Amino acid sequence: MQAIPAMNMYRFLIVTEKADKNYSAYSPDLPGCVATGSTRDEVSRNMYEAIEMHVQGLIEDKLPVPASHSYA
Repeated sequence: MQAIPAMNMYRFLIVTEKADKNYSAYSPDLPGCVATGSTRDEVSRNMYEAIEMHVQGLIEDKLPVPASHSYA
């Protein structure tokens, strides 16, 4: 049986902003990680997926996942 690598739990602040006809979101601790959506719920789901993909990419590339320093 193969061991399953332990997954770390990460928490990042998400800033959501209302634009003219949609919403946008970003995380100050993950530069370049952004998402948009038609509703607040949609942008939240999209941002969750964007953070997952961003962190997974860092891990696959053997780059450090930044520590969260932002808070609200």
